[in-house]
Amino acid sequence: MTETSRRERLRVLRVRQVDALDFESQRGTDMRPRTLKIAAACMALFAVILLNNRLGLVQGQQKKTPGEGFAAVPGLKGGQDVFGPYDPVQSWPKPLSESLPNHEAWTWSQSTDIFAESPDRVFVTQKGELPVLPTGLRTTWLPQIGPSLKFPVGGGVPVRETASATPSGGKAATDGSNGRPGIDWRWEHVIVVLDRNGKMIEDWSQWDKIWGRPHDVEISPYDPEKHIWIVDADNHFVTEFTHDGKTRLLTLGTPGVPGTDDTHFSRPTFMAFMDANTWYLADGYDGTRVIKYDMKGKKLLQWGMKGTPPNERRPGYFNSVHGIAVDPTTRRVYVNDRNNGRVQVFDENGKFLDQWDFGPRPPMNIHSIYMGANHILWAADQGSNKLLAYDAGGHFLYSWGTFGTCQGCMWGVHGFATDKEGNLYTAEVRTGRVQKYTPRPGANPEFLVGKPWPGVW
Repeated sequence: MTETSRRERLRVLRVRQVDALDFESQRGTDMRPRTLKIAAACMALFAVILLNNRLGLVQGQQKKTPGEGFAAVPGLKGGQDVFGPYDPVQSWPKPLSESLPNHEAWTWSQSTDIFAESPDRVFVTQKGELPVLPTGLRTTWLPQIGPSLKFPVGGGVPVRETASATPSGGKAATDGSNGRPGIDWRWEHVIVVLDRNGKMIEDWSQWDKIWGRPHDVEISPYDPEKHIWIVDADNHFVTEFTHDGKTRLLTLGTPGVPGTDDTHFSRPTFMAFMDANTWYLADGYDGTRVIKYDMKGKKLLQWGMKGTPPNERRPGYFNSVHGIAVDPTTRRVYVNDRNNGRVQVFDENGKFLDQWDFGPRPPMNIHSIYMGANHILWAADQGSNKLLAYDAGGHFLYSWGTFGTCQGCMWGVHGFATDKEGNLYTAEVRTGRVQKYTPRPGANPEFLVGKPWPGVW
């Protein structure tokens, strides 16, 4: 290569190098704003995400209250839900001696049901009266029964179980096997009425002799005359009274005679009013049917067949029809199939729609069911001594209750009801008492037993 050629080649390479540098410089100049824009956008997006997360956390902290969703009173510091969303009313009801003469030695007996026409007129059905127990009982060992047994047990355990303390109908056995009348029990004041303070204001003793075991007391919310209906399980009848209880208007079934035809019942348990024209009867302890009536006592239809307990799952088969509730807005009928541990749901004419269990048995033992105006079905479980809440589709929502004899504790809730003020009333067959509860301040309204269905009074 000549010197001239070499120099020319070097010149060309220099020119290309300069051109390349100019190109790179120009490209960098063109890309820099774009890069800066992308970086700025990324930083802005990151800031927005961070800000949103922080705002969401703050908002969540502001909205969420400790215990929200499962505590009866969200945000409460300390305490516990022993009585759920309620406070028990102390010294309710009053002793019988405050309302009746010569009753210092007598008290309430097995309480089967309670119904509040209003806070000032609360009906109670019970199996007569029991003697007041002495206090300070000394413990006695009972080797004749078994080793290491003594009574009273103590420690808050009940001394007396009232469900079997009084014979049905007040009928004493000739051999004394069911207690001594006038000493162990008295068949008096079977139906009484209390005011809001728990004092007896009405005494229906004129009807004491007709009862075997009054099991349910109701007033239709659609009846402007507010007639009183009472179901008697052990004497197999349903009867209707005037509002003041002075006149007996209607009796269905044959008192004292069990049966399964149109004129007999087999230990009926509970009733429920669908509307101003129809109501339903659960028949019963020994029966296996639901009966639909009009308000004049005309039978419209019935359904139900005898099942095979304790795990019957066929629709419409029952073993101990022990509780019934209705939803007048959906026209659904809820039936407690007690000995099979389930609720069955039907339309108003007995077409099966749904069912669900109440949990493991033992301990579960559902005594009654109730649905109020909030469409939540509540069940009284004697086994766990709790009230259980389910939505209309059977989903478990909440429960509360604790065993014992303290005011507010439970043993054998058999019937329960609410009044228009939201107070709750329970009737216990084991302790032999009724109780009243008032809603706690700040209680979650979804945890309260629903108020009665709106009616005409």
